[in-house]
Amino acid sequence: MNRRQKNISQSQPVRLLYLLLYLAFLFLINRLAFDQWLPLTTSKGLWFYSGAAAMILGSLLATPFFTSPANAISYLVAALTAILAFDVPSTTLYDMLPRQCVIFFCFALLTVCVLNIVFKDSKNRLRHNVAEIARILADNLGNPRFVYAIIIIFALWEYRLDSPKELFFVGVAGLVVAAQQPLESIGTLVQHIRNVWRPHAAPAVVGCMVAQQMPGLFLIQQNDAKTIQPGSCLLVADKNAAFKIGIALSYFSGDEGNLIRVLEITIPDQHHSHMVELAKRIPEGFAGILCKAEFDILQDDIEVLKNFRSFLGIVSPETCTGRLYFEVMQEKDIEQGRLVETFVGEKRVLYQVLDGITKEKIMQHKNTYGFARGEAAQIGIWDEEKRKFKPCNWIPRLNTPVFLKDIEKPDQNAMAVGYLPSTNYEVGIKSLDELVTHNTAILGILGVGKSMLAIELVERLIKHGVKMICIDLTNQYATELSDFYDTEHEAECLKKIEDAGLQGRDEFKDNPDEGGSVQHLREAIYNDLKRFLTEDGSRSLKIYNPAALSATKQEQEPKSFKAGNDWRRGAALWQVTPVEITRIIAETCLSLLQGTMSNKARACLVFEEAHSLVPEWNSVASDGDKTATNGTARAILQGRKYGLGCLLITQRTANVTKTILNQCNTVFAMRTFDDTGKEFLSNYIGREYALKLPSLKERHAVFFGRASSCENPVMIRLNDQSDFRNTFRASKGNNNMD
Repeated sequence: MNRRQKNISQSQPVRLLYLLLYLAFLFLINRLAFDQWLPLTTSKGLWFYSGAAAMILGSLLATPFFTSPANAISYLVAALTAILAFDVPSTTLYDMLPRQCVIFFCFALLTVCVLNIVFKDSKNRLRHNVAEIARILADNLGNPRFVYAIIIIFALWEYRLDSPKELFFVGVAGLVVAAQQPLESIGTLVQHIRNVWRPHAAPAVVGCMVAQQMPGLFLIQQNDAKTIQPGSCLLVADKNAAFKIGIALSYFSGDEGNLIRVLEITIPDQHHSHMVELAKRIPEGFAGILCKAEFDILQDDIEVLKNFRSFLGIVSPETCTGRLYFEVMQEKDIEQGRLVETFVGEKRVLYQVLDGITKEKIMQHKNTYGFARGEAAQIGIWDEEKRKFKPCNWIPRLNTPVFLKDIEKPDQNAMAVGYLPSTNYEVGIKSLDELVTHNTAILGILGVGKSMLAIELVERLIKHGVKMICIDLTNQYATELSDFYDTEHEAECLKKIEDAGLQGRDEFKDNPDEGGSVQHLREAIYNDLKRFLTEDGSRSLKIYNPAALSATKQEQEPKSFKAGNDWRRGAALWQVTPVEITRIIAETCLSLLQGTMSNKARACLVFEEAHSLVPEWNSVASDGDKTATNGTARAILQGRKYGLGCLLITQRTANVTKTILNQCNTVFAMRTFDDTGKEFLSNYIGREYALKLPSLKERHAVFFGRASSCENPVMIRLNDQSDFRNTFRASKGNNNMD
């Protein structure tokens, strides 16, 4: 048994005791060899000082398990110092050659250690291999006991002790301490003997291993009726290996009686030799249950034992990079939206639970086993430094443990638009500019929190410096965003627009485009938006309610008609609809901004109740609304290159023009029931998430798209408005508030 194996089970207090005993042994040897307790201050004391100070201290306390190159350097420098501190007896080759050989050995090994330190982090394969070879040489040739043995041999040769007694006792000291390690060997022997007689040392045999389900599962046929609790640790004296160790999962009945499914686990190296000894006390092919004391020793070093409280199940077949299927072993508070975690290699990957289904499979002959299988979508690997998820591009190993993430109260992060349910993992807006320029849709039924989310996004965009033009049929935005809305100023602006809509409203012209008051309304809106977008830098929010604006339009040339005995000439005038006013606003914004191209968001149109402002062609009230919707859509399509985009909010996805919806690269999908809406959203968020939309809770949404900080669709709980405002405004200050 080497140094690492002997010391690995010895605690530091025990190693300290060994150190004291070794020092006492060295003093005794010094007394027997030189007739005095204290070591000599001449060259004859070299063996004592170098061995006691540098080697035993280092070996037993500092580096009991392995020697790093940095440690080896300190030992080699100490050895060189000791050698060079004493003169050689003569300058003959007989005396000089051993000294030069030892000095050469020390300098050569120092060079090896330096090579490891320089090349250990190199990506070059050759340099990396050189560094690894240097580490192995430093561990084996630079360890304290080896260097100590060199010093002992050098001292015996170089300083030619005066009597056989001195030679004998110093040689015994070197042999015992450097080579044999008697205290460690005796300690290990005593420990093994004690373990044989300790009542709890031998695991109680509970059954034999009858089958393996690769990878990582095996079946134990139980001998008695005693119930093995899930989470118990079972040790198997395997026929083909020293041992197998696993954790009990569940029972099922077979032709031979009760069978226990056991998940095989890997244990750290420091526990390996102890488990080998325990396995020797179990009959070959049988399994024993570890006692609590043994379980406690392993628990802190093995993930599934340490976190068995949150253990949920194991990875099932058909799992792919984007989907996790897992067999549920313990149904602990699992529900749609909760997060589960498993390992892909050494990486912790998070998935969001989407659904569950009952399954049944044949275990032996006609015996069946029923279980629940969960389905989860990949969220990714959490990057704590960047506070975002990164995708994982591989799959977990079959039968890998799956854990349910603990419920956490979210920290209020100003950058978070929401949190993964029951966790503190926030999801934010990756780019507010792309939220606008690549357009965003908020879709869901009435009363689930769409407008509150939209108002939050509007506030974020105002703080980002984007000019917001809200087309609001509900009159909600002026109230909810009153901190940013100059009511008196905007009332004056709206009064001018309303007056313009009344100017010449009953007049017709030979040119239909000039008839009615719509051209006056258009001019007033143009002037208002021009001041807002290009001149007024102090205001960031403009709100229009198209239903509150009135104007007329002439669609045909005037015609003559007879009224009584008189001939008259006239043309019909029609009321301008909210859809047409929406087009006027959108096209005006485009014309004002298209002089300068920009990747940054400059202005954002908010379509509240979008199904009434930009309706689908089969939902329009007139052909004029169809033309107006096409005009608004064209302005949105062309606006991206000039920093113009839209935020679209609707409860009727089927009734909104798909020309604009298809341009929305970011989507917040909230509770939705209609099949048309779910079918449309499945193209964005995937069919699995779309099918879960009818069961989403209030203030929950499936968030996905270009502006999301997560690259996969995620189900999130949205911010409460009061929490958001307290956190966001405190972090940003009130500089932009009126």
